Amino acid sequence: MAALLEIQGLNAWYGESHILHGVDMQVGEGETITILGRNGVGKTTTLRTITGIVRARKGKLTFAGEDMMQVPLHKTAHRGIGFVPEERGIFSTLTVSENLMLPPVVASGGMTVDEIYELFPNLYERRNSPGTKLSGGEQQMLAIARILRTGVRMLLLDEPTEGLAPVIVQRIGEVLKQLKERGMTILLVEQNFRFASRIADRFYLMDHGQTVSEFPVGELPQRMDTLHKVLGV
Repeated sequence: MAALLEIQGLNAWYGESHILHGVDMQVGEGETITILGRNGVGKTTTLRTITGIVRARKGKLTFAGEDMMQVPLHKTAHRGIGFVPEERGIFSTLTVSENLMLPPVVASGGMTVDEIYELFPNLYERRNSPGTKLSGGEQQMLAIARILRTGVRMLLLDEPTEGLAPVIVQRIGEVLKQLKERGMTILLVEQNFRFASRIADRFYLMDHGQTVSEFPVGELPQRMDTLHKVLGV
């Protein structure tokens, strides 16, 4: 499988703080990859560095064969990378429909509004409701949904199930499976590796700002003891 996203020796800083210390990662077209690790090991920073939010960075970072290190933040989506941050970024005073239409279409092949509402029937029912009236699960669905309209090729998700009820977690898992079936490439940070095991093809385990191991989902059972120790769960 050809790598859509390729990272080699990626370093990143917040001011004087050196956060990433040589991250290596490859994501193939159509793959779903989960980054595991304790809080504070650099998982979110990895996503923010890929998108260009973190500009103090060094190393190799290519997407679809293009060097992304010099691409400005506002051009990242136009290259095909969409990011759903942990805080979701919903505009609380706008309705679901208005939030959905806000991001520009950057490439052909994005989902239509009707397709999005079919994927997220909850959002269709709440299409005229302001963001302030949405539950945490509905906000997460909306944050994902509005990226799908843009036509990006790869979706970055930061802790998509954090703090959500089990029934909503299950629904988000079903949505991600459907997106995978449509050919979407997904890279997510997720603490709940039991949830991730139902959708991921491979895992990267991070510690102290580095990728320390990589393994396919089929090896998860035999690695559980190690994961419990490293993740502290």
